[in-house]
Amino acid sequence: MDRIDAVILGVVQGLTEFLPISSSGHLVLFQHLLGFMEPELLFDAALHFGTLLAVCIFFHRDLRAMVVDAWGLIRQPFARKPHAPSPRLPLVWWIFVGSLPTALIGLMFRGTFEKAFGSVPFVGVMLLVTGTLLLLTRITARSGSSKQTIGLLIALAIGTIQGIAIIPGISRSGATIACGLLLGLEREFAGRFSFLLSIPAITGALLLQLMEGDAGRIPPGTLIIGVVASGVVGILALRLLMGMVRRGRLSFFAPYCWAVGLVLIFSGLW
Repeated sequence: MDRIDAVILGVVQGLTEFLPISSSGHLVLFQHLLGFMEPELLFDAALHFGTLLAVCIFFHRDLRAMVVDAWGLIRQPFARKPHAPSPRLPLVWWIFVGSLPTALIGLMFRGTFEKAFGSVPFVGVMLLVTGTLLLLTRITARSGSSKQTIGLLIALAIGTIQGIAIIPGISRSGATIACGLLLGLEREFAGRFSFLLSIPAITGALLLQLMEGDAGRIPPGTLIIGVVASGVVGILALRLLMGMVRRGRLSFFAPYCWAVGLVLIFSGLW
């Protein structure tokens, strides 16, 4: 793997990890149509680390407030002055709750879902499902809900959808944001919660990758280029997507998902 490959794969990872077009579906598309090999374990982990950095940088204000509030709550019994938490404090709890079904589904069914990568038409069908979910968000685009309260059922529902998004062809960002919108969350809040919830999921997947098999031999410079490419492009993709979510235009990605899905279905059948 040379540095040009690292840039290309980093750009693809940064775009498809956050835009609601399924990173796994595009991985299958590249492998099937262009003959790309799946990157070595260490490089794949580096790309995921880059997208993790992108989320942390983009939502650094939310993360900082959540950490400060959580620490203030822990040391509250020993503090002289009461800590005044910000409205972001409940997000800490709901991210924890939402991560439980994600982790359970990931640990129990990860192997089963990964076998689906071998069925190109199946991945194409799942991309059609993703496109349909995105189209359904047009309903919420008209209503313009202002709800910014998660609650137990919403946290579990979005966390479950995030776990199901392990299935190749189902977009994690698209499915979770669509779920939040359909459950009545305000647009930007649904996007923020979706990506904050992705931090434990991406971290867990990263750790699993590092624990599995041989890391391979990749020059440090190539790894750094991959991290930078996926991180920078990831931030740009996040900015683009959050802008479209605010304007109620998530459904604009639906035709693209359908087109790629049909390409995979017919190319797999042929």
